[in-house]
Amino acid sequence: MKTIYKIAALVGVSVLTTSCFNKERPNYQFFPNMYESVAYETYSESAAFKNGKEGQLPAEHTVPRGFEPYEYENTTEGLDAARANLKSPLADTERGSDKGKELYTIYCSVCHGDNGDGKGNLVKREKFLGVPNYADRDLTEGGIFHVITYGLNSMGSHANQLSQHERWLVTDYVLKLKSEL
Repeated sequence: MKTIYKIAALVGVSVLTTSCFNKERPNYQFFPNMYESVAYETYSESAAFKNGKEGQLPAEHTVPRGFEPYEYENTTEGLDAARANLKSPLADTERGSDKGKELYTIYCSVCHGDNGDGKGNLVKREKFLGVPNYADRDLTEGGIFHVITYGLNSMGSHANQLSQHERWLVTDYVLKLKSEL
């Protein structure tokens, strides 16, 4: 008899749970904003933002993660100051490493040549003209680093491709090439 009551209760509960199911209209949604979120158009005005016009701005005087400030401006005065005052923070064990040569080969040799003679593949194919030979230039650590960071003349900035430490490694390798020419 107990089994009949258990079976009847089970059938009753299943009838109650399935009788309200409708395939055309789903049941109650928990957290409806997750299913049908409010879409915001990029750069559009929205009441979701503090002033209704623009997104949230970072707090004043904050620095993004991984950012290392560089105090010299992208001007000729900044270049002259970097040439005169900026020194490499590399330790003696890091100087002359193969990493600097590897980075130079990837980013610089296509224009400046493998030996720093200004005869890279793009110069040989006459895509760029007037790439200087390192032997003819008065190069300093700070000046090379500054030019890699900001670019100069037809050379663009490599600050987005190379971290500050990698730019110093390339600078060290360029000075090594200059000494060999």
